[in-house]
Amino acid sequence: MAGRIDEHVIDSTALRGNPLDDPHERPLWVYVPPGYDDEAGRRYASVYVIQGYTGQLSMWRNRTPFRQPFVETADAVFASEQAPPTIVVYVDAWTAYGGSQFVDSPGTGKYHTYLCDEVVPFVDRHYRTVARPENRAISGKSSGGFGAMITPMLRPDLFAALATHAGDSLYEFCYVPEFAKAVRLLRDYDGDIQRWWEDFRARTAFTKEADQALLMILGVSACFSAALDGTPMLPFDPVTGQLIPPVWQRWLEWDPVRMVQQHSEAVRSWRGVWIDAGTRDEWFLDIGAEAFHREVTRAGLAEDRIHFELFDAGHGGIDYRYPAALAWLARRIAPEAEPS
Repeated sequence: MAGRIDEHVIDSTALRGNPLDDPHERPLWVYVPPGYDDEAGRRYASVYVIQGYTGQLSMWRNRTPFRQPFVETADAVFASEQAPPTIVVYVDAWTAYGGSQFVDSPGTGKYHTYLCDEVVPFVDRHYRTVARPENRAISGKSSGGFGAMITPMLRPDLFAALATHAGDSLYEFCYVPEFAKAVRLLRDYDGDIQRWWEDFRARTAFTKEADQALLMILGVSACFSAALDGTPMLPFDPVTGQLIPPVWQRWLEWDPVRMVQQHSEAVRSWRGVWIDAGTRDEWFLDIGAEAFHREVTRAGLAEDRIHFELFDAGHGGIDYRYPAALAWLARRIAPEAEPS
């Protein structure tokens, strides 16, 4: 690699005593681009990279046949001078359920607080960043794409650009079909998802058909609709599949497509938004991408600040898209760049 990755551990106050008893000491990787150590006075823009559901930090180094891992393709963006040198921050937000959706919840813990009020200040203290929102971006795929969409809406004081690759959105299409599948799968557990969870934790993971779908349903329920005591509340009846309106409404309030109108002032301030998805996405997130694109445009964000693209692919195997989005973001948030 032309740059380097520094590996840290953050002792998080926000995650201490979290409801799942997950670790409060969390790994954090910070990539510095070529030349960082040679130009002591220079400050850099930063891009925060977050993962999809079940993603763990070490997986960024995973190799698949005939492809390089993202840590290497990201480094190549800066080694080849496709974009201004930028600090890239790889964030861990794993939970026992497989993910946090990067929100604060009584069911999982304060992961939004952790990201915004602990990770960002840590990076700004220890690295020569330009500590302004217009020079900071966030990027992710799937659940990470969801986190990338909502975080700049909630914290425009920190982030003014994002990239979302097949990010969770337009929930009536991406989640409701999964509820029907879950009802069928829960028949083996008398409609009790906690019985499935006990079974799942007692054996090798992903050895039963139900595992993938029910883990996501349980985990996202813990993020979006947990009771005050932390118990995940399903947004549908586990026997009939009928939606439970007050619980389902809590999910809809986290739909990025629906959030845009409420946060339109923040959206109009963004310097750049990269939106993409595969046209064969199994969760119909290409339709969600279309809807999110339309909503940010309606909110008043200029089209010349948006990169929107649909391409021939499903939900998986789209990691080759990440470097192009990284380069685009780096150009938009570089300290010397001016808003369009």
